[in-house]
Amino acid sequence: MTEMVYGAAPVRDVEPILPKWWRTIDKWSVSCVLILFGIGILLGLAASPPLAEKNGFEPFHYVQRQAAFGFMALTAMMLTSMMSPQLVRRLAVVGFLAAFVALALLPVFGTDFGKGAVRWYSLGFAALQPSEFLKPGFVVVAAWLMAASQEINGPPGMKLSFFIAVLIVLMLALQPDFGQACLVLFGWGVMYFVAGAPILLLVMIAGAVVFAGTLAYSNSEHFARRIDGFLSPDVDPNTQLGFATNAIMEGGFFGVGVGEGSVKWSLPDAHTDFIIAVAAEEYGLVLVMVIIALYTGIVVRSLSRLMRERDTFIRLAGTGLVAMFGVQAMINMGVAVRLLPAKGMTLPFVSYGGSSLIATGIAVGMLFAFTRSRPQGEINDLLRGRGR
Repeated sequence: MTEMVYGAAPVRDVEPILPKWWRTIDKWSVSCVLILFGIGILLGLAASPPLAEKNGFEPFHYVQRQAAFGFMALTAMMLTSMMSPQLVRRLAVVGFLAAFVALALLPVFGTDFGKGAVRWYSLGFAALQPSEFLKPGFVVVAAWLMAASQEINGPPGMKLSFFIAVLIVLMLALQPDFGQACLVLFGWGVMYFVAGAPILLLVMIAGAVVFAGTLAYSNSEHFARRIDGFLSPDVDPNTQLGFATNAIMEGGFFGVGVGEGSVKWSLPDAHTDFIIAVAAEEYGLVLVMVIIALYTGIVVRSLSRLMRERDTFIRLAGTGLVAMFGVQAMINMGVAVRLLPAKGMTLPFVSYGGSSLIATGIAVGMLFAFTRSRPQGEINDLLRGRGR
C-alpha cells in the first residue's frame, strides 16, 4: 500500500567507486598504456642526457620532468576514466571552450621558442600548448552535436560541428601547425563517417583538403620545405630525417645495445618527435614491434567495445578519440621512416612533453570512460528487437 501511495523506493548503486571502476574498465588497454609510459621513461634515459648536457642541466633532468608530467597524466587518466559519460561531456565542453580561447589568443600572448611556429604559452617553469588540450574537447563536443542532430527536431549538429572543425583547422594552419590541423580534421571525418555521412560528401571534403594543401604548398615556405624534403629521392644525412633513417638502419633486428646508440647526440628532438629512432637504434626492430603492438591493442580493443555500444554520443566520441590516438602514433612513426612528411607530433605516452602527456592522459581517460562496461543491452540486442 505504501508503494502504491508514495511510489517504490529508488534502487541506489551502493558499489564503491574503485571496485566498480576496476570491474568495468578494460584492464588490457590500461596495461598497454602503463607499459607504453614505462617504455617512454626507458627511452628517455637513453635519449635525453645529451640534450640535458647541452643545455647545462643534470643528466636526467628531462627524465625527471617526464616522470612528473607522466604521473600527472596517469592520474588525470584514472580520474577521468572513473567519471560517467555525462560528466565527461560536461567537463569536455568547459575544457574545449577554455582551450579554444587560449588557441585564439596565441598570436597575441604566445611564443615560438625559436622554432618558427607560435604554438605555446611560456609559463616560466613549463610551456603550455593549447592545441593538445583542444583535441579531446573538440571530439566530445563534435560527437555531442552529431548525436543531437539525429534526434527528432534536433539541432543542425553536423553542420555546426563542421563549422567548428574548419575554424580550428584555420587557426592551427596560421600558426603554422599543419600536423595538428590534419589530425583534427581526420578525427572529425571519422566521426562524421560513423554518424552516417554520405560517401560523396566525404569525397568532396577530401578534394577540398587536397586543394587547401596545394594552396598551402604555394604560399607557405614552411609547408613547401617539408613536402619537398619528403618527395626528394635523396635524404640529406645532416637533417633530422637523415639521422633518424640512418639510426633505424643501424639498429637492425636486435639493436646496437643499450646506451650504444649515436643518434641521440645528433638529433635535437631525439627525446620527442624522433624517439622511435632511438628505440630502433638501441633496441632494434623487436622493441619497435612491441610498441606498435601496444598501440594496436588499445585501438582494436577500444573499437571492439564501441561497436557494441547503443548510445550514439558515446559511440561517436569514443571512435573519434581512439582514431586520433592511433593516427597520431602512426604519423609519428611514419615520419621517422619517411612514409609521411615531417610533422612536429609526439608519440603518445612515449615522447617527452608536458602538454602532450597530460592532454593524452585526459583523452585516453575519456576513452576509457566511454568504453567501460555498463548495464545496458548491446546494440545487437537493439537490432534484434530485444530490450531497450
